[in-house]
Amino acid sequence: MIKIGIVGGTGYTGVELLRILAVHPEVEVKCITSRSEAGMPVADMYPNLRGHFDLAFSEPDPEQLAECDLVFFATPHGVAARMVPELMKAGTRVVDLSADFRLKDLDVWAKWYGMPHESPEWAAKAVYGLPEVARDEIRKAQLVANPGCYPTAVQLGFLPLLENGLVDPSRLIADAKSGASGAGRQASTGMLHGEIGESFKTYGASGHRHLPEIRQGLGQAAGTGVGVTFVPHLLPMIRGIEATLYAELNDTADFERLQALFEERYRDEPFVDVMPFGSHPETRSVRGANHCRMALHRQEQSNVVIVTSVIDNLVKGAAGQAVQNMNIMFGLDERLGLNAPAMLP
Repeated sequence: MIKIGIVGGTGYTGVELLRILAVHPEVEVKCITSRSEAGMPVADMYPNLRGHFDLAFSEPDPEQLAECDLVFFATPHGVAARMVPELMKAGTRVVDLSADFRLKDLDVWAKWYGMPHESPEWAAKAVYGLPEVARDEIRKAQLVANPGCYPTAVQLGFLPLLENGLVDPSRLIADAKSGASGAGRQASTGMLHGEIGESFKTYGASGHRHLPEIRQGLGQAAGTGVGVTFVPHLLPMIRGIEATLYAELNDTADFERLQALFEERYRDEPFVDVMPFGSHPETRSVRGANHCRMALHRQEQSNVVIVTSVIDNLVKGAAGQAVQNMNIMFGLDERLGLNAPAMLP
């Protein structure tokens, strides 16, 4: 059994990790930490886990964490960067769900996250954990940076176009919408039901911290710098992300081949579903599941290809992808613990 530790278990991604790991046949959760809730039984905070975990939250103990085979960090930004080096010395493997190790340019990281990076050595060594791109590197990695939720939906939708040089990389648009759980579990007036219910708004339109991560991933796919406009929105729902992506086809693109190209690119990917041309993927079709569903569109007399991409921000956008990465790191079937279908209605 793989011995697992979780640092920061009281947020939505923490409980989602526990929900998934509760039915994983190859893992045993040895500890789950929370400074604010140390001593509280996990099932008292999250009654959906009654009968699955007898653990109580505990203070982070580096020695106890170092005894684990793998530690998940579901913490605010900056925490993993401080704690990871000690775990690396102990030989423990880590999947970090925060943004601490996603960006290679640490000056850019410091600008967006408002603090200097405390572990530049490991930031350089970390593997960006998008399995559909870096599976071989993830398999060998000691430290995996789990991608952000918006970047996952956006990158998966654009990848086949950029990898094949079919679109203008300087004119990419990502119009994305997320449910309220993307903001985390902390109390905030702006996230009260009375504030967001029956409403719809843009936020971060002048710049969002996921933008440099999206640029980095798309630039690697294109083999050149990219120009991407990314605008996130808040929807009055709990889970889910829908990203509507726009790109201008170049003169060499054969639109009639695009559907086959997407199907070929993701044929062997267990968690990417390319739907029939003209479909409209719904966030409810991935609720609770580790899937990205996408579809292609083109309007009459237009050279713009439209890709619609949906994920559950807490699963393929966070905890599910983290478990997928763990499975790859330990040579397991990457679908293990993640095979449940989405929840409907």
